[in-house]
Amino acid sequence: MTTRAIEVCGVDKFFGKYGKRTQVLHGVDLSISEGEAFGFVGANGAGKSTTIKIIIDIIRADGGGASIFGIDSRDPRARLGMSYVPENPYLYDYLTPYELVRMGVMQHRLAVSDIKSHCYHWLERFGIADAAKKRIRNLSKGMTQRTALAHALACQPRLLILDEPLSGLDPVGRREVVEILLDYRRQGGTLFFTSHVLFDVERIADRFALIEKGRIEACKTASDLFRGSQGMFDVYIEASEPLEGYKHEVGQRWSSQVQLEELPALLQRIQSSGHSVLSITPRLTLEKLFMDHSEKREA
Repeated sequence: MTTRAIEVCGVDKFFGKYGKRTQVLHGVDLSISEGEAFGFVGANGAGKSTTIKIIIDIIRADGGGASIFGIDSRDPRARLGMSYVPENPYLYDYLTPYELVRMGVMQHRLAVSDIKSHCYHWLERFGIADAAKKRIRNLSKGMTQRTALAHALACQPRLLILDEPLSGLDPVGRREVVEILLDYRRQGGTLFFTSHVLFDVERIADRFALIEKGRIEACKTASDLFRGSQGMFDVYIEASEPLEGYKHEVGQRWSSQVQLEELPALLQRIQSSGHSVLSITPRLTLEKLFMDHSEKREA
């Protein structure tokens, strides 16, 4: 039987007082298995961060509840072996990255043979070893984010919860962090994260849930998305002249929709014509699903 790393059952949450209470979560249900990478997506204000804060007991639910590895999330023991990085982490800015990471390892009572080498290993993985002795207050937002992530991973958590982990990172930093998270997943860690970078959610997550106005609207896997596309792909190519069956996008970019079985012949035809393929993506991506739900909400 698969162990449930996170279980959220019928969670309701209200904010406000004196008769002006607003319900921000409506019976939220989530179930994340041990060893799973789970993406949690939604627009700003949809309820993602509120749900996470209830899971880790920063705030309390007004109805329903949550558990971590079978322990009620309100019990401090539930958070043993868990690391959490909020969207805008507040770090003790008078410390250095090395001091912060070392403090985290010691607080988790992690048994390592050489704590200094262990800490520098994670500082190097996140590309901040050169800034290990600088005060955090003097670091850029991206470097501060890397420090928070190094602190979380150095503790070797059984469960890693990240709220917008790619926030403030440049394209190179984002790619490096994605690779580290993929490695964490391959080693059996459980990852629960939110992100507005939907392409990276598709790449990292085994499953994802879409939340809108405090309600779970969809919970799918990548294969669910592909089946929903009915085998259709969007193909974008670069060509200097009009192509039959292709729609002009902008400049020398053209697009078309084809079935899976048509792709090999199409690629051969594009190659022989000397044109360049820019991208090939399933017709229904996480971004398209997100936009479809947003349009329905606004209609």
